[in-house]
Amino acid sequence: MLCIGIETSCDETGLALVRDGRLVHAVMSSQADIHALFGGVVPEIASREHYRLIGPLYDLLLREAGVGPAELDAVAVARGPGLLGSLLVGMAFAKGLALGFDIPLVGVNHLHAHLLAAGLERELVFPALGLLVSGGHTHIYRIESPVSFRLLGRTLDDAAGEAYDKVAKMLRLPYPGGRILDQQGRRGIADPRLFPRPYTDNDNLDFSFSGLKTAVQTHLSRHPELVPSPDAAQTVAGGHDAPEGLRNMCASFNEAVAETLCIKLGRALDGDDGVGVRALIVAGGVAANSYVREHTARLAVSRGLELIVPSPPLCTDNGSMIAYAGWLLRQGGLSHSLDLEAVPRGRAIPDDYRQGPAGCS
Repeated sequence: MLCIGIETSCDETGLALVRDGRLVHAVMSSQADIHALFGGVVPEIASREHYRLIGPLYDLLLREAGVGPAELDAVAVARGPGLLGSLLVGMAFAKGLALGFDIPLVGVNHLHAHLLAAGLERELVFPALGLLVSGGHTHIYRIESPVSFRLLGRTLDDAAGEAYDKVAKMLRLPYPGGRILDQQGRRGIADPRLFPRPYTDNDNLDFSFSGLKTAVQTHLSRHPELVPSPDAAQTVAGGHDAPEGLRNMCASFNEAVAETLCIKLGRALDGDDGVGVRALIVAGGVAANSYVREHTARLAVSRGLELIVPSPPLCTDNGSMIAYAGWLLRQGGLSHSLDLEAVPRGRAIPDDYRQGPAGCS
C-alpha cells in the first residue's frame, strides 16, 4: 500500500510517500528564513506560503519518486493541532486527492505522528512511555499501540521549545534559536543552581516552562553584559564561540530543561502508568537537542528501557511522519470521510476514525 502524507501544521510544507511501512521519498520546504524577520511564525504568511508551495511540491515528489498519481492507495494529512489557516491548506489539498482518485482519506494527529516517526527507522516497542517535546507542546503519553495513546501530562503554558525560542530572542539570536543555544551550551559549563527545574515541586506530570523563561529574563537583567550586540549575535549564530559567561548560561539553561523533562518522566515510570513499560520514546523538535538526548538516554538505561528517538530530520515537522502514521492507520482499516475537520491548537483531537471502505466517500 502506497500512502502519501501531507504536513502543513505550522511553517513547514512537507510531503512524503510511504509504501508498506518504508519511506519512498520526501520533499520539504521550510519558511524559517521568512519568519525569522519577525522573530516567530506569522500565521497569515505561513498559510499563504503553504498555498503557494503545496502544488509544486506534490509534482516534485511524484516526479522524483517515479510514481504516478494513480498508484496512490491512500492520502494522510495532518489535521491538527496547529495553525488553523495552515492546516486548512493541507486539508483541502488532501481532500482533493482523495476525491479525485477515490482513495481513503486519513486525518492524522500531528502529535501522535511525531511519536511514531522513529518507526520508519527501527521497530517500535510497546507499551511505551512517550515524551513529545516541541515548540508548542510538551506532553507525556502512555502508548499501548500505534493507535492507542493516553495523555498523562501536558503543557500548561510555555512548552519547552517555546522557552528555547523566547530565550534565544532575549539574546538577539535569530529564529529558531534552539539549535544555537544547544551548540553554545556544549561549549560551556552548567551551573545546576543558576536556574530552577520549573513546576516540579508537585506530584503531577504536567509541565510549565514560563517560570524558567522568567528566571532567564531576571538573570539577564542582572547581567546585561551577557546579551550580545546585534553584530555579535550574528557572529554567535554563525557558529563562533559566544563569550564564556553566555556559554555557561546556555549550558545551565539546557540542563534545566533536560532535567525537568526527566524528573517528570521518572515520576511517570514510578507510578501506575509506568507498569509494564518497555521503551521510552522521545520525539518532537526539541528531541534533536543533545542535552535532552543524553539525559533521556541515561534515564532509559537506569530503568532498563529501550530508548527510541528519531534521527534529527524526523524530529522536526515533516511529511514522512504523517505518511507513516497514515499508513499504520490504514493498515488497521481506519479512515475519515470528506467532512473531516481541521483542529487548531488548544482543542482536543477527536478519536473519530471509521472502519471504512476503500473509497473516500
